[in-house]
Amino acid sequence: MTPMRTPLLFAASLCLLASACATPAARHAVPEIRPGVARGYLETEQLPDSIALLPPPPAPGSAAFALDEQVNLARNLRGTPRWQQAIADANLQFPEAASIFACAIGTRIDEAATPRLYGLLRRTRTDAAVVSDAAKHRYNRTRPFMVNGESTCTPDKEAGLAENGSYPSGHTSIGWAWALILAELAPDRSDAILARGRSYGESRLVCNVHWHSDVLSGRFMGSAVVARLHADPQFRHDMDAARAELATARARNGVPPADCDASAAALAQPLPTTAY
Repeated sequence: MTPMRTPLLFAASLCLLASACATPAARHAVPEIRPGVARGYLETEQLPDSIALLPPPPAPGSAAFALDEQVNLARNLRGTPRWQQAIADANLQFPEAASIFACAIGTRIDEAATPRLYGLLRRTRTDAAVVSDAAKHRYNRTRPFMVNGESTCTPDKEAGLAENGSYPSGHTSIGWAWALILAELAPDRSDAILARGRSYGESRLVCNVHWHSDVLSGRFMGSAVVARLHADPQFRHDMDAARAELATARARNGVPPADCDASAAALAQPLPTTAY
C-alpha cells in the first residue's frame, strides 16, 4: 500500500481552496486520502520545490509591489458580469470544477460521460494545490483584501483566506495545470483552453484575494507540476485513457453548455489596468 503522501497541512489547503472535504466519492475508482480528497500522482518528495523555484514575493515599496497595487484595481469590477464570473471561478469543488473548461473544449466534462478525465482532474488538482504549500507557508504573504480593506467575491471564505498565504496563488496553479493538461488532450482547442486558463487566474485578481505576482507565480508552479507529472507512468496512462474518452465525448456531444456566450462576454471585459 502506498503510504499517505502529504501532511495534514495539505488537506487543510485543499479544503480551503475547494471545500474538497465535502465532495462525494467519484464513481470511477480514484484513490483518496480521505473521502472527497483525491490522492495526487506525486509523493511529497517528488513535487517541485516552490521555495527553490520562486523568488520571495515583492517587498512593500518596491517597483514590483507598485505593479501589484496597480493591477489590484481589477477589484473595481465588483458588481459586473466579470465579478460574477470570478465568483463562479472561485469554486474548485467537484462536480462544479469539472465544468471550468467546458466552453473552451466545446463539451461538458462530468463524472458520468467522462469518468477517466474527471478522475484525472481530481487527482491533478491535489498535486497542483500541494506544490505551492511550501512557499505559501514560508512567506505567509498578506492578501490584498487585508491591505485595501475591501471585501472579496467570496466573503464567507475570508477568515480562512486570511490565515493562508497569498503567494503563490493555489487556484491559479490548479487552473493553469488543468489548462496545460487539457490543451494536450484536445490540441485543436488549445488556444481557447489556454486563454481560459489565463482568465481563470485573473479571476483571483478580480476577486481581490491575490496580487498580480501571486498569479504569475501560480502559473509557474502549475507548469512545474505538469512537467513533473509527465515522468509519472500512472499519469501518462490516465492521460491516454482521458484523451480517448474526451475524443469520444466530443464526437458524440460536441454541443457547448448553454451559458457559454454569457461567460465569453464576461471574460472579454478588460481589467481596469493595462499594467500587463
